[in-house]
Amino acid sequence: MKTIDLDAVLALWDQPVDGRTDAAADFRQWYADPVPVNGTPATAGALVERARAMQVAFADRRTELVHRVETADRLVIGFFIHARHVGPYDTPLGRVEATGRRLKIRVTDILTVEDGKITEIWVMSDEVDVMRQLGVL
Repeated sequence: MKTIDLDAVLALWDQPVDGRTDAAADFRQWYADPVPVNGTPATAGALVERARAMQVAFADRRTELVHRVETADRLVIGFFIHARHVGPYDTPLGRVEATGRRLKIRVTDILTVEDGKITEIWVMSDEVDVMRQLGVL
């Protein structure tokens, strides 16, 4: 596997997308366009919009990498997203307006990597725990 620069990939999500010259091109550097996310194709533009939505909902975001496992064509990472909830966040139970709460979100990504690009993503996050932290559950 031609490896990817995981720090650069995580920075795409942690650093503001607004103000970049071409945020979609930044995502295309590391992601296929489109790339299946949990089986549904997402364009680079859609990834930018996902990142923007997270950045509107969460401030002071940082990613804490806990596990990294590589095989010939897969990269599996387990991580926590640390953030403060400052804007509207769409959840499986509906929109949650800003609570100001600090969150620690547990996530596992299974990434297929081909020629230095992520060509498939499976994301598993603990949504029940996020809802608990937001005070919804």
